[in-house]
Parts: sequence; C-alpha cells; structure tokens
Amino acid sequence: MKLQRNKCWVDFGGMLSLLINGDEVQTLSITNRLKLFTQATSLGGVESLVEHRKSVEGAESQTPINLLRLSLGIEHIDDLIDDWKQALV
Repeated sequence: MKLQRNKCWVDFGGMLSLLINGDEVQTLSITNRLKLFTQATSLGGVESLVEHRKSVEGAESQTPINLLRLSLGIEHIDDLIDDWKQALV
C-alpha cells in the first residue's frame, strides 16, 4: 500500500460486489436502467462498469443470481449515486 501511494497521484479505485434484494430478472433490470455504468467485464479502465457475474460464468456457476460486481471509475461520485438512485426505483 505504501508503494501504491508513492506511485499514484490519485486515491485508489473502487471495486465492490452487491447482492440485490431480488431475483435474477430484477437484478438484470437494474443493470439495464443504469446510465453511467457500462455492462462489461474489465479491470484497469477509468469508466464505471457493472457486471452480472452469473451471466458471464453460466448456469453451472455457484455465483448468486442477484450478485452485481461494480468497478467505479472517475465520474463524479454524485453522478454515480444519482444513477443508482434512479436505477433502483
């Protein structure tokens, strides 16, 4: 972590996983309503991404059907929060 702080001029990026209170259809519906998050599997970019891991891994996966993985980009935090608020309505 010390090395990371010495090499970077910005704070760390953010990756997190969320369990949506709903089924697979409701979870996918949320991802489709997001406007600032691109649906993709990627790391290292500057854009915000959302991924429904179960769709990527397939039917045999042990991943929960309501799990979303997020990679937060450089968009303004207020814009990202507002995007989630409108997607969860």
